[in-house]
Amino acid sequence: MITVQPAIIATFCLYFLLLFGIGAYAWRQTRNLADYILGGRRLGRWTTALSAGASDMSGWLLLGLPGFAYAAGFDAIWLAAGLLAGTWLNWILVAPRLREQSETQGNALTLPEFFEYRFRDTTHALRLVSAFFILFFYIFYTSSGLVAGGRLFESVFGLSYTWAVIAGTLAILIYTVTGGFLAVSWTDLFQGLLMAFALVFAALAALAYAGGWSVVIESMRTVDPALADLFHTTGGEPLTAIMLISLLGWGLGYFGQPHILVRFMAIRARGGTASAMRIAVTWTAVCLAAALITGFSGVELIADPLKGGDTEKVFIELVTLLFHPVPAGICLAAILAAIMSTADSQLLVASSALTEDVYQALFRRKANQRELVLVGRITVTVLALIAALLALRHEQKVLDLVAYAWAGFGAAFGPALVLALYWKGMTRLGAAAGMITGSLTVIFWHRFEGGVSTLYELVPGFLIALMATIVFSRIEKMHRNFAPQSD
Repeated sequence: MITVQPAIIATFCLYFLLLFGIGAYAWRQTRNLADYILGGRRLGRWTTALSAGASDMSGWLLLGLPGFAYAAGFDAIWLAAGLLAGTWLNWILVAPRLREQSETQGNALTLPEFFEYRFRDTTHALRLVSAFFILFFYIFYTSSGLVAGGRLFESVFGLSYTWAVIAGTLAILIYTVTGGFLAVSWTDLFQGLLMAFALVFAALAALAYAGGWSVVIESMRTVDPALADLFHTTGGEPLTAIMLISLLGWGLGYFGQPHILVRFMAIRARGGTASAMRIAVTWTAVCLAAALITGFSGVELIADPLKGGDTEKVFIELVTLLFHPVPAGICLAAILAAIMSTADSQLLVASSALTEDVYQALFRRKANQRELVLVGRITVTVLALIAALLALRHEQKVLDLVAYAWAGFGAAFGPALVLALYWKGMTRLGAAAGMITGSLTVIFWHRFEGGVSTLYELVPGFLIALMATIVFSRIEKMHRNFAPQSD
């Protein structure tokens, strides 16, 4: 446990005051549901790029990825490469078309609403199916962030784990409930910059303290030669095709993450995605590289080797080892920034699914804007409390929890969205089939062990969903063509 120091606590308090101030200002800018859910489609390129990156990476960027690099060595480079490629392709293939089509297709505010307008689904079935899977996977995704936040609060403030989770949940709720999408996006801009600064600062300091890159590599080889080998796992086993595809396959998940996609829908100008892409890809590349270097350096610098779930504390251990309390507090606040920047986005998107896609669609009524914003704020609170209750029971690694939800979203919405944006022959039945088969494949594949089932569930889920979308779209088209025409 970190020794509680006044300087670290003061740094955290200043950080919270800034977030709450942003939330209060955003409250005054939130006039209707479009403002609360999508910021009125007026985000600038820097806010869009960094809020998308910050909400994407979450606590695993400073906890899970450095921990994986520390434990698995150069194998983590394949994971980072897949994520960087996925980020770039998402901005190239999805961002510009989703920004344009989400506005032209009924000015859709949410991903389920976009699917409904895109396929002219008057039954609301497609909207409800997609909203259900958003709620299902976000409960677990948000819970993983609260687990990470609880561990950090436990270490920094000396709280019990239960009270640490409660404190983290309340902090997120205050500015998410008050300011909505604008508060979340503006705080994510700040938090994205803080995360990048902390990672680069820690990585450079660790390398300097260790004596340079060559010393770190030599230390890794001394512990286990495979740690510094791109094609072997720890223990010297060759990296199999299944392992390599699983690591690179993380990149497929980007096409289906609602909390990232909603940023594309909210950017101010349709042509602004190109400049935002350059900012986002650069930020991602820098952060991933710094996270890897931090994990690798931990092999040399941490005297008592970390085991099991404790490997995800490598960033915390290095920060407290290398820095005085004030810079250490800033770096530790960056962990909280990473956690909160994703949890707040997830809560808001899940709330949007309930408010815009269930409350109005299911009850078939048109509520006034004031009522909808109130319902949105209530659902954020309820969902956060459910996620907090689940967080109190979690004992898994943060990266494992994120991997499951990441796979679920990527398989459920990735193929459906890409095809919806590019293929005119796609139908409502195809979209629904892709979402359902992708989600169920991830859920059931995750339960099997050994053999081909060691393949990361996102990969088979994505491919099966892709095939199901195409096949069922063609079946529906054939049915329409051969159906008897009424006079």
